[in-house]
Amino acid sequence: MEATQPLIGAIEAGGTKFIAALARADGTIVARTRIPTDTPATCFPALAAFFREASAAHSAIAAFGVASFGPIDIDPQSPAYGTFTTTPKPGWQGARFHDVLGQFDAPIVVDTDVNGACLGEWLKGAGQGCRTVAYTTIGTGIGTGVVSNGRSLMGFTHFESGHIKPPHDPARDPFPGMCPYHGGCLEGLASGPAILKRWGKSLDQLAGDAAAIDLVAGYIAHLAASLVLLHMPDRLIFGGGVMKAPGLVEAVRRQTESLLAGYVRHPRLDAGLERYIVTPGLGDDAGITGAIALGVGALR
Repeated sequence: MEATQPLIGAIEAGGTKFIAALARADGTIVARTRIPTDTPATCFPALAAFFREASAAHSAIAAFGVASFGPIDIDPQSPAYGTFTTTPKPGWQGARFHDVLGQFDAPIVVDTDVNGACLGEWLKGAGQGCRTVAYTTIGTGIGTGVVSNGRSLMGFTHFESGHIKPPHDPARDPFPGMCPYHGGCLEGLASGPAILKRWGKSLDQLAGDAAAIDLVAGYIAHLAASLVLLHMPDRLIFGGGVMKAPGLVEAVRRQTESLLAGYVRHPRLDAGLERYIVTPGLGDDAGITGAIALGVGALR
């Protein structure tokens, strides 16, 4: 019975690497690879080669699900659907997933990497049993996906939480931020590259520095409190490499609770927020799990 399941081509496209997989509709992965993001000129041919080889070994690909970094056009009604827009990543503006995947003659669904990870966590991870979940990655970039009843939310395009400007005290944190568009936005102050540029070390290497942990946690907590007030999710999930720093998630919980100041009262908001603000249940597999789910959705 398993062999007759349609096969899904799934892609988690990150700022430094692509994870590509061929999977059955039930989520079982039958082939998987990692490709450096680099530029479309090198990444896309490697991606096509993987899917050609994997489908030759297993069966034709029935649909593709793509969960990608951005900014990217995720409006299925747009003629530019699946096209990178104002991404600062060299070489990627104007690149389109359909240009490389169209050769397989299968439907393609494209969403953001954080929406894909959020969907994966909602289905099989820390978001199970929730109606609305917000998933935020704090890594090379910062972004948030919100899934409600199995559908990712968007407006005329996807959300851009990483470019919200949090309160920034230059006396406490003289680092001006490094976002090429906004300087001291959340991504410019608290992403992995921002942390490295500010201190010359990653946050996990600064784990003994309580002031550094509290500073970064304060920026993230501002986003967490904003997500509560704007979306009232049943749970907040924080993933990405920066969130693996010892003590960070605990500091984010403390500062988020302080910012909310008891104004929002609900059984979901447990004392200390230990059940409310959590790390991914699927670990690093949240994105590819969501990408598979997007591909399954394309079959419908």
